[in-house]
Amino acid sequence: MAPDPKPTLYRNRLLKALAAENLALLAPHLEAVELAVRHEIEKPNKSIQTVVFPENAIISVVASDSHRRRLEVGLIGCEGMTGLAIVMGNDRSPHSTYVQVPGKGRQMSSGDLRDVMQKSPSLRDTMLRFAQAFMIQTTHTALSNGSAKLEERLARWLLMAHDRVEGNKLPLVHEFLGLMLGVRRAGVTVAIQSLEGQGFIETSRGAITVLDRKGLEETANASYGVPEAEYKRLMRGG
Repeated sequence: MAPDPKPTLYRNRLLKALAAENLALLAPHLEAVELAVRHEIEKPNKSIQTVVFPENAIISVVASDSHRRRLEVGLIGCEGMTGLAIVMGNDRSPHSTYVQVPGKGRQMSSGDLRDVMQKSPSLRDTMLRFAQAFMIQTTHTALSNGSAKLEERLARWLLMAHDRVEGNKLPLVHEFLGLMLGVRRAGVTVAIQSLEGQGFIETSRGAITVLDRKGLEETANASYGVPEAEYKRLMRGG
């Protein structure tokens, strides 16, 4: 039996934003999945087989080079989807895409997504708008990495993660944060201690709890906010 296409059954905001007729086209292909930490959804330069719509998981898009340097360039959570190369008419990306925070989601094959987009130009248009929102996020990540202080960058990243999980607890380790911010673990530890000392967060083994979101927003300064506003503008009316 195909899944009920009612938007209220879905926790992914992109799916909920779709017009009823477009959600009905997707629903028979959507499979509920558990997304385990470090599960790789897309491998660099390999054909993408699966597209994921996260619900409470966080998925990282990570760029790397021939010297094995790696840096997160984007986050995808309950607001969106993986497989943007498929949406834009390709079948692969040079980036690695994997689960950083485990959780639930819906997945479908890339072939089924192509078929559905061919049937509905309006569905393709909505997904292209999300692709644009994601590209804006990646450009602001580059801007933040190139011009913001480490404490500002960490505050921005924590806010982005907080936007994509349920509750205030983020299951994160310093090793991951170093990769996400492109700095050594020792630098991340100093920045975390600073935010914790100001009462904005609380740390425990393998987790960071957000205590004062407004304080994080003030610390992030101008590095947070523009991509989030653009997402709302682009997705308004789904």
